This record gives sequence, structure tokens and C-alpha cells, in this order.
Amino acid sequence: MQRLLNVSRRKLLRTMATAAAATAVVGPGADAGPVVIRLRRGMNLWPWFSLTREFPPPSIDYDWPPYQDRRAVPGRNDLARLRKSGIDFIRIPVDPGPLMAFSGERRRRLIDDVVAAVELARSEDLSIIVDLHPNGATHHFNSRNLVDAPDDRMFARYLELIHDLATRLARFDPSGVAFEPLNEPPQGCTAAAWPVVQAAMVSAARGGAPQLTLVVTGACGSMIAGLEALDPKSVADDNVIYTFHFYEPYVFSHQGAPWMTGEPMYRYLNAVPWPSAAGTREATLAAVARRMAADSTTPAAIKRTIAATIDRVLAQYFDARPDRRYIERFFRRVAAWADRHAIDRSRVLLGEFGALRSDERYVGAAAADRARYIRDVRECAEDLGLPWAFWNFFDGMGLTSDDDLRDFDPAVTAALGLRPPA
Repeated sequence: MQRLLNVSRRKLLRTMATAAAATAVVGPGADAGPVVIRLRRGMNLWPWFSLTREFPPPSIDYDWPPYQDRRAVPGRNDLARLRKSGIDFIRIPVDPGPLMAFSGERRRRLIDDVVAAVELARSEDLSIIVDLHPNGATHHFNSRNLVDAPDDRMFARYLELIHDLATRLARFDPSGVAFEPLNEPPQGCTAAAWPVVQAAMVSAARGGAPQLTLVVTGACGSMIAGLEALDPKSVADDNVIYTFHFYEPYVFSHQGAPWMTGEPMYRYLNAVPWPSAAGTREATLAAVARRMAADSTTPAAIKRTIAATIDRVLAQYFDARPDRRYIERFFRRVAAWADRHAIDRSRVLLGEFGALRSDERYVGAAAADRARYIRDVRECAEDLGLPWAFWNFFDGMGLTSDDDLRDFDPAVTAALGLRPPA
């Protein structure tokens, strides 16, 4: 992030202009009509085009085919059941790494697969957001390498991919397909460079797809604070939807998350209730202590440091007594931002929310607490007229209770206000 903050605005503008010209981009907003896509209730479908097979460094290549064979991939029946349940759109995360690493026929085949997925979803009467979704665990084609140095050729190559994918998506009826050029920007919430970076991506996408709705966002991982810092005038395009993500409080939604390697306390957190009044700090600390005691691989000194952090964080959590009103306060900030800028709230998308479950693979939130949290987030969004997309259909934060059987979790289905599929 510091590298990005140190890049001059003049250099950023020059990079944007050069890359846009290289991809035959027209000016932002050119030929952009009114927003025609309508979104209400959505579902994320990771890892359809994620979970890749990249070689370890120093290589920056992928095996072929680049996606893991055993990853969960939705089929026609899954899409049909989602539509029957009340889902009207899906968000398809696409890891840009393989699309940038390969060229020629292999690159065309990978893009063809994305286009085929869009065709399949459209045949089941679902609208689609195609989302370029860099994998932060990938050592080379991650979001920091792609957009952290906008004067670097990696950023220019990323703009080319945006343009090429937008061009392929432009063949679809714009009432059913939208394009999101970047998931969760890594820049700081108020980074001066981010609006310029995003304007370059919007320009690249618009050059390939004059009519498609584009999905734009604030910085700092699409958090609400990043949206609040975003001036819509910097986007310079009328045919856009604004998005934000919501997982607050992370102490609840990400308890037990094994991927939070930078903050090791999360893998020990469990029995954190929602709302906080549904449990006690003492019961949660006891559950955490049992999990830490079962870990024989982490040195005792490190565990003591982590335990001290957990004790402090849980004290803050239970003292704050978060409940539905806590979520409402966050979402009222989103609504106030939209109203302040005269943006219809139906054009501000809650693009991700959810919580990790407890099962044989994960030890996350208790089922009843998880369902209450999901319901509270969903209802708070709907009460303010904000469309939403749940994270995720598959895996530990999924609507399915088992990725192989693909049965819808009844409690989560009800929490999302959906109909149980036949």
C-alpha cells in the first residue's frame, strides 16, 4: 500500500491514459445508458473459477488445467434450485491469475468457460455479476501485485484483461449481466490513488462493454468506510452499481477461520454467541481454552500471547453487547452515503456477508447463532432497500450443508428468507 500511496497523481493519470489507449478504451461513460440490470437477492458461487494449481515461487505459472479438480462447481440443477428458492442473481468470482498467466488458445478457452457459465446461468433465468476476484494467497497474481503499482506493466496487463473480458460479456443482454473489475481493493480507505486506479479500470471495461452495468466499490477491502470515502464523481460513469462487503463483527463471523493466518487468534475462537447476550464471556473463554489446550504444535509462549489478545478482544465484544442494532448502525451509514449522493439505494449492493459454520471440517459459529446473524444482516439490508449477495453457496460459509450432497441448510435458507427448494 505504501508504494501506491507514494505514486504521484500525475504518474497515475499518465498510466491510466496509456493503458486505456493501448486497449482502445473510450472515455468513461461514453454511450452509457441508464442502469438496466435489477438485483435483489443473490448468491456468490466461489470457487467455480477459483482454487487454482499455481506452481511455487519463483515460478509464476499454473499447471494445466489451472483449476483444482475436486473444487465444488455448480451445475444446472444447482442454479435451477437457487432460482426456485428466490435467488434472482449470482456473483461469479473469477481468479484473474490463470487468465493473465496463459495466452493464445488456452487463454481463449478459459474465457470461453466463463462465458459458458454466464450462458448457463442465464438459461436458468438468473442475472449474473462476473467478478474479477484475485486470490490473496497466490504469490504473484494477487491484488497487491496487480493494482498496488499502477505505473507497472502488471497494472497495464490487468487493464487489458478487464477490457478483453468485458468485450466478451458485451454480447449478453445488459439487463441480465454486470461486470465487477476488482474484488476488495487492497488500498487504504482514504487512499488518494484508489479513485484514479478505479477510473482506469472502469474506462477499460467500458471500452469493451459500452452498455453493461459495472460494479464499483470503495477501497480497503470494500468495507463501509471505503465506500464512505468514495466520491461517485470519480467514477465518471452513470451505469454503475456500488458495492460493499460486511462481516462485522469479525470476532463472530470469522471465529474458527483457518485462513486468517495473519491473525492466529481466529483459529482458536469458538462459542462466540450472536447476539452477545445469547452467551457469556466466561463460557466463550472456557471454550477457547479447551481448543488451545488441544493444540500440541504451537509453543506455549506463543499461545499465551494469543490468549491475552483473545481475552482483550472478547472483553470488548461482550462489553459492546452487539446485536441487530449494531448492524443497523453500520447499514444506516451506507444508506446515508447513498442519499447524500442522490444514488438510489437499489444501486448499492451488499456484495458479501456471512459467517463460518461448525461441522466436521470447521469449528465456527453455533448453528442457531449463525442463523440469527445471517437473518439480522439480511433483514437490515432489505429494510433499507439494499440488494444483497450471500457468501457463499459452497464451503464453510455456505448455504449448502454439504458440498457433495448440496442440500440447502434449512436454518440458513430460512434466515435468508428463501423458499426450501423441491
